[in-house]
Amino acid sequence: MSKPILLGLSGSLRQSATNRKLLREAARLFDPAEFVEADLNLPLYDGDLEEGEGIPAVVQTLRAQIEQADAVIISTPEYNKGPSGVLKNALDWVSRTEGNPWADKPVAVMSAAAGRAGGERAQMILRAYMVPFQPLILQGPEIHLANSSNEFDDQGRLTSARYEQTLGTLMQKLRNLSA
Repeated sequence: MSKPILLGLSGSLRQSATNRKLLREAARLFDPAEFVEADLNLPLYDGDLEEGEGIPAVVQTLRAQIEQADAVIISTPEYNKGPSGVLKNALDWVSRTEGNPWADKPVAVMSAAAGRAGGERAQMILRAYMVPFQPLILQGPEIHLANSSNEFDDQGRLTSARYEQTLGTLMQKLRNLSA
């Protein structure tokens, strides 16, 4: 039997972003799986671009990755009390593609942020953004990684047993939903 495909979407483009680290920790705890980290470095959505050139190839790739995944994990930073523009832009572009790759897709949402609320508002808004796509979003346990730059060791592993246990529970629930 082949490993399930787990797709990760980070709302931060930085290679060393704590949201990327959180996705990788989630994938480690979900294991075994083929983990694919999506590239959200997409052009800004522009109706003129879409009309003139069609859906960009990088967006079509993202759409195909979502469709092929057995489960998706999304981690968002909190910028000005909401999800990143990078993440919203990716959702907007995918919504312009043929069909709905999100329909009934098991999805776990999490957040890592510098603030003490750990991106709670961004995560709440992200969940609302996902409603039109009708995925199967897990309702918990919620992961709001506060003061995130201090929550990982030099290897990118979570340093808090509490966060690791909660993330492990979320990944087990996602694995069960995607089976």
